[in-house]
Amino acid sequence: MPLIPEEPQIHESAQGPRATPAASGRTAPTPRPVPGPRPAAPPRPGRPGPVRPAPPVQRTPRDVVPAKPGPSGPAAPTATAASPQVQLIPATAEGALDAADEAVDLLLDSGRAPGDVLVLTTGAQHPWAEHELTFGEASYWAQHDARDDVFYADASVAARAASRPVVVVAVNGGAASAAASALPLAHTRAGALLIVCGDPEQINAVLGAGV
Repeated sequence: MPLIPEEPQIHESAQGPRATPAASGRTAPTPRPVPGPRPAAPPRPGRPGPVRPAPPVQRTPRDVVPAKPGPSGPAAPTATAASPQVQLIPATAEGALDAADEAVDLLLDSGRAPGDVLVLTTGAQHPWAEHELTFGEASYWAQHDARDDVFYADASVAARAASRPVVVVAVNGGAASAAASALPLAHTRAGALLIVCGDPEQINAVLGAGV
């Protein structure tokens, strides 16, 4: 029986190169670059470019009216401008002395010179004053005049004490008249700051009437 020759199989690799778009008459598209941020368009001829808004103008509040200088210059400061600032530290009569000591520590830690501080007590003497008075009145008041340390005194002798930038009053008991007389006097002795440690109701009643 005669053999029929098999048709040769044409493998894909033998078919030759495939037709490219160029070969078919079509041009391959050129890849586009990724678009970046668009530059600002230049102003058209005859038209102004964008105008930047002007910075905000700081205006003076309507309710604040600057003082007008008088004929001979600025007006003199009023008496209230020299009044010391008053700070109230609520405390009981038993805790007023400790509150005053804490206030002094904070003043010294903040950079206040020790000689700037005067501490007055309406009840029992401060332990420092009790100790220094054992050496006599002359030695005690000599330290006051030296003004190189915090000075502690009884409110009854506050009139003898000189003014200092800061006065701290501990309302730690005593007669009601002691606080009534000590607080207004301490207010006159304080140059910049008056700190009062005690019962707020009692202190406000005295300062409101005497200052």
